[in-house]
Amino acid sequence: MRTEALEARVAGMFAKLGIPEGAARRVAAALVTADLEGVASHGVMLVPMYVDRMLAGSVSSITRAEAVHDGGTAVVLDAANMLGQLSSAQAVEILVKRAKEHGLASVAVRNGFHFGAAGYWARAIAAEGLIGIVLSNTRPLMPPPGGAERIVGNNPLAIAFPAASGAPLVADMALSATAMGRIRLAEAAGKPIPEGWAADEHGQPTTDAAAAIKGMLLPAAGPKGFGLAVAIDLLCGGLSGGAIADEVAPLYGDPRQPYRCSHLFIALGPARFGIADLSGRVDQLAGRIRGAKRAPGNERIYAPGDLERARRTANAGEVPVPPEVLAKLNECAAKLGVERKLP
Repeated sequence: MRTEALEARVAGMFAKLGIPEGAARRVAAALVTADLEGVASHGVMLVPMYVDRMLAGSVSSITRAEAVHDGGTAVVLDAANMLGQLSSAQAVEILVKRAKEHGLASVAVRNGFHFGAAGYWARAIAAEGLIGIVLSNTRPLMPPPGGAERIVGNNPLAIAFPAASGAPLVADMALSATAMGRIRLAEAAGKPIPEGWAADEHGQPTTDAAAAIKGMLLPAAGPKGFGLAVAIDLLCGGLSGGAIADEVAPLYGDPRQPYRCSHLFIALGPARFGIADLSGRVDQLAGRIRGAKRAPGNERIYAPGDLERARRTANAGEVPVPPEVLAKLNECAAKLGVERKLP
């Protein structure tokens, strides 16, 4: 499906819920970009859940967050449960202005909602010639090493470096072995998941997607991933004065209950560190990575951020959306009274 058509249809759904056209298109563009880059877990599959929450009242149709603290280089926004893409766009706008003025800045967001892929926002910061760091907490999804209870979220982290070539180097990851969205896609398609992704509700490893959804995700790199997830939880929820750990509600739980996640956006201006050639050095390192000696059976090595960019180029404006996701989008559109089905 063409990018423009899918964005227009998704934006139309949010417009039906009271989101102004420009803001609705901003949300749609962020979601569709994830699908174009092969990150379907953060793409349009989320729309029905977003819509259900807006209809139930746990996600607001407001488009601007309130600044509840302004410390110059440190700002706190209260998103009041608005769509995460809109509060994030506002946070990045403030962040870039302050970082260019002071050399570094941070914006924390509390009472937030799902904002899609963290790398999308880190890249937006890097596009302004700044190093962008984006963090978020989520509802508890992972047990501590040796545990059988969800204690902390898989709290994503993205860091984007501007490059002279215009292709930023982007490290974007959740701290679980995989994203819950990928497990939900596997369940919808009736497929098993790889070993090491998740455990069942008793803490036993499983390849059954349905059991994994009822159970818990496993941390990437065991105690290392878990420890970093705990730190991000406190950096986001702690610094914003927002929710941490199980104060964040299940994303796919009661749609009437606010999610209440928190985000942290950080920007660093290389020039303020006395560095004039960082973007060139980023390209140099990225080239070194791409040109590294390949192990047998590997035709190409990707620098961080290359794979998503390659998928976006290969898709050439055609969004690969699975039939089961299109069916749910059509059901959602019909519920809202949006005319015409997606092909």
